Amino acid sequence: MTMNQERQLVVTWQDPAPAAEKVRSMSGVDYLTAMMKGELPAAPIAHLLGLRFAAVESGRVVVAGTPGEQHQNPIGTVHGGYLSTMLDSAVGCAVHTALEAGVGYSTVSLQVSFVRGPRAGVELLAEGRVVYLGKRHATADGTLRDAEGTLYAHATTTCLILR
Repeated sequence: MTMNQERQLVVTWQDPAPAAEKVRSMSGVDYLTAMMKGELPAAPIAHLLGLRFAAVESGRVVVAGTPGEQHQNPIGTVHGGYLSTMLDSAVGCAVHTALEAGVGYSTVSLQVSFVRGPRAGVELLAEGRVVYLGKRHATADGTLRDAEGTLYAHATTTCLILR
């Protein structure tokens, strides 16, 4: 067995511009629900990281993903950047579900606390929930667990509301 067995990953996605145009005319919950149902293409990053919406409702989103070996850090667990991206997606999209058509958001801060490092091949579920929605900013919190409920990380975010 050689130490350098090369692997390859091919990623494909659809042009995100047409879906981005629709976001201006749809409420956040309707837009993300359409993505979850496959009526609109997922964001390119979702294809890159293997993420999908498992649940979308007003004020709450669940993002699912199964990290592969390409997401491992040097010590063999899933890289914190992958976990942070899952949580950022869940908490940010939870905020998005509470916004009306034509209103956007941007992450101002994201605080992630890691509890344990998952291994590749374990499906993870990042659940984001809106805590506060104001005219200028919103806050949300989230958890990252496996199907058995084991907690791997939790997060809070502050988002700027773009009216």
